[in-house]
This record gives sequence, C-alpha cells and structure tokens, in this order.
Amino acid sequence: MGEMIKIKSNAEDGFAFDAYRAAAAGERKGGVIVVQEIFGIDEHVRRDVDRWASLGFEAIAPSLYDRREPGFVAGHDPAGMTAGIGHARATPLDQALADIAAVRDRLGPQGKVFIVGYCYGGSLAWLAAGRLDGLSGSSSYYGSMVQANATLKPKCPTIVHLGRLDAGIPADEVESAVRESNPDVPVYIYDDAGHGFNNEDPARHNSASADLARKRTLELFGG
Repeated sequence: MGEMIKIKSNAEDGFAFDAYRAAAAGERKGGVIVVQEIFGIDEHVRRDVDRWASLGFEAIAPSLYDRREPGFVAGHDPAGMTAGIGHARATPLDQALADIAAVRDRLGPQGKVFIVGYCYGGSLAWLAAGRLDGLSGSSSYYGSMVQANATLKPKCPTIVHLGRLDAGIPADEVESAVRESNPDVPVYIYDDAGHGFNNEDPARHNSASADLARKRTLELFGG
C-alpha cells in the first residue's frame, strides 16, 4: 500500500533520510507521523502506517537510524534488541526531533498533523509534543523516557498508553509523574498488556488493548 520516499531533515546536516509513506484512503483527515520502535522500519511499522492510511490519514514513518545504518531492520531477538538499542542510544534526540519536524513540514501544508509513537517512538512522541510546534495531537505508547521528562508541558493534546505487565516501564510510577506535572494528560494503563502490545509480533501483541488504544488515539486525532 505504501512506498519509500526521501525527506530532507531540518537538522543542520540537511540529511535526506528514507521514510515509509502511505496515502490516505478516501477523504483525507490529516497527516500522521508514525515513529518507529527500536527495530527500524520493519513490517510492523509499515503495517501501522498502512493502517492509519486506511483510516483516512496520510501517514509517514521516518527511518531515524539512516545516518548510522541505512535501511536498518532488526528482528525481535537478542541480537536485534542489542542493535536497535545501540542505534537509539547513539542517535541524538535533537537530531531525531529535527527529522520528525521535517515530516511535520511535509504533511503540514495539507492540514493537521498528528504523531503516534511506539517504544522508542513513544518517547519521541512525548518529547515532540513538548518541544515541537505545529502538531495537533500526540499519542505516546510505552515510551521509556516519558517518566524522566514528565515535567515537559505538551503543546498539543496528548495521551499516554502503558502496559501494566511491562517489566521495563513502571506504569503506575509513570502515571503518577505525568499527572503531577500534567494533570490534564490522560494516562491509560492496560492491565493485561505488556511492552509492545500494539506490535503484531505474537509474543508481544495484545489485540484487545491495541484496539482500545487505537480507538482512543483515533478519537484524539478526530478520525
């Protein structure tokens, strides 16, 4: 359904990175920036972009590791985890946000722009909501950096999704931190879900939680 395109970053290096794009099906409701997990633009990210497109949004997922390893895609195994985490940690946040801003600028002339991110992308969706102008809504899924940046004030309507069974992200602590500084930001905890519950890898996916989180995100995006 989608295609790979090139977008020039807003970062000082002006780097042209790959991005996976799918056109909106039917009447265009807006644009959605889909921010990857640590595994790159893999089949699950592409499927998510296609899904948002099927719901009426032009959707684009930037390939945020292209400067380090063009076309990087990793499996959900120990080697893939190690490689993905390494790229995420070595990618400056300002650089990633500049790439996201370039996608925003690509989508912006045609209407509202929203952002949704998962895992690594969930952290970036939270940071983008607080640090970038021009976004109309942000949906952050299980981002490990949300708690440490909970005092950041979102510039657009924002929601947060967490899995109660996520061994790496303490859902109640994240919720408490967000509510202390941003009491108007809804934080949804899914009791039967762990980390990556939107990802369709059978080892991670929780269809009921994924469907409910997508419904809430779609409502935020006005779809």
